[in-house]
Amino acid sequence: MDLKVDLKGKTALVTGASSGIGAGIARELAGCGARVGVHYFQTVSGAQSTLEEIERQGGSGFLVQGDVSRLESVQTMMQEVTAQTDGTLHLLINNAGDLMRRSPLATMGEELWDQVIDLNLKSVQLVTQAALPLLRKASGARIVNVSSIAGQEGGGGGSGAYAAAKAGVLALTKAYAKELAPEGITVNAISPGLIGTRFHDRYSSSEKRQNTVSRTPAGREGTPEDNAAAVLYLVSEAAGFITGTTLDVNGGIYLR
Repeated sequence: MDLKVDLKGKTALVTGASSGIGAGIARELAGCGARVGVHYFQTVSGAQSTLEEIERQGGSGFLVQGDVSRLESVQTMMQEVTAQTDGTLHLLINNAGDLMRRSPLATMGEELWDQVIDLNLKSVQLVTQAALPLLRKASGARIVNVSSIAGQEGGGGGSGAYAAAKAGVLALTKAYAKELAPEGITVNAISPGLIGTRFHDRYSSSEKRQNTVSRTPAGREGTPEDNAAAVLYLVSEAAGFITGTTLDVNGGIYLR
């Protein structure tokens, strides 16, 4: 991807960067010169692959492990980020999240509900709060939260908790944007539609994906790079007066 965004001298943290959208974002940020913290929870091999690809392309990064749904783990993560940098974080990409499994309203258990909300919504609060001292040391820091089209139109069958969490991410984005704008920190979101990643390999049938593509004006599934391009714009100097907004990366299937 040849976007002229200069991130040399900047540090970034991308949560959930072992595969899919997060890995794509991490690669592109590093390709523009940022030193990228590649976060993972359990899939160390995927995170190592992301980092190795970054380094093969001449970029720089480091691994960060942790459970973003637990406060103590997030605090330990930030200690590692601080140790790997000069204590300054310029770019935070809150990407970690998962549907976990589809469950309709009638059978949704409290434990699954809490797990989905914690992973997809609570994590944004915990990571952003823990990263704030590092972001405040940067000049013009950027936060980008990864939501989902599910948070805008309710999602597919059995994804109510996930849709609610991702809608919450959009609300937090606006709230944080208002709170942090006086400090020169912008907070925005992207909202992916159907993206051809392992996520949909697990949770969407081939028939459902083909049906979605047939209804998508762009006529295809999106890619991690499509989402990375949106993030690159939002963290660039060109987007300095944009905060509290959401970029829809969905090929036109959902138009607000």
